[in-house]
Amino acid sequence: MIDNYGRNIEYLRLSVTDLCNYRCIYCMSEDGVNKRSHADILSIEELFEIAAAAHALGINKIRLTGGEPLVRKGILTLIRLIRGIDPAIELSMTTNGSLLADMADDLKAAGLDRINVSLDSLKPDTFRAITRVGELADVMSGIGAAMRAGFENIKINAVLIGGVNDTDAADLIRLTRDNAISVRFIELMPLGVASNWDKDRFVSSAVVESLLKEAELLSYDGVARVCRLPGHKGTVGLISPMSGRFCDRCNKIRITADGKLKPCLHSDAEIPLRGLHGDELLNAIRAGILSKPAHHELTAHPSATSRFMNEIGG
Repeated sequence: MIDNYGRNIEYLRLSVTDLCNYRCIYCMSEDGVNKRSHADILSIEELFEIAAAAHALGINKIRLTGGEPLVRKGILTLIRLIRGIDPAIELSMTTNGSLLADMADDLKAAGLDRINVSLDSLKPDTFRAITRVGELADVMSGIGAAMRAGFENIKINAVLIGGVNDTDAADLIRLTRDNAISVRFIELMPLGVASNWDKDRFVSSAVVESLLKEAELLSYDGVARVCRLPGHKGTVGLISPMSGRFCDRCNKIRITADGKLKPCLHSDAEIPLRGLHGDELLNAIRAGILSKPAHHELTAHPSATSRFMNEIGG
């Protein structure tokens, strides 16, 4: 599918739940989420049907997100179903890593290709302050389990917040010295709970770039600039939606856990997919792709979406 601005839309972020066992300060309120009834969330069968329809329209990369996807009952069944659509689909997941230690082997056996782990600090106290409830040791155990299970190209996603963890970038970068992983720094965006935060909370990618003066730029991986420091096995990625708007390279759509297609993360436009089948479902997804805006307007005002990040899937 080529959208109205010439972008090849081939990437679907599919949220399987808005629930999470963490309460990260930039993602949701301290009280968590208003729990929806089971009937309000897409079933495993509906998620599979949407994934199959999207693939029929040219989607070849599917990422399972949340909330925290590993708290979703039936997640292994869904992975097996999507893997059965087409072995060539790149099937990945973004997780907070807290449950990976017990599930990594099963995820690999079910057909998951790759894992991204959200990890904003290697300092236990700072990690707890950001997640409100998390234990760093659980995540580190999960990453180790994923490596032993045979997952390659593991990515660590880190969001720097001024006055919280903005001095932790060097620690995270050091993970790439001896490990063939990618640490990616994603600029905080004025969305959800962070929509009205003070400007000094938003850390530019320039802070990380100052630590990468000796690094070699390797490539562009989607919206990420990827580089490697001399002698390091892994890489560092920079995703800069605020300081380096990359909307002209955006190739994704998002579907929320309650069945709404979001053509853009920061738009309030949502296309309902629940109850649609066959050509109706295909046409709705096609319409969503063709309604992608040219770019977001974050430099002028906060995100237009009323949802918190956990309700969208990142």
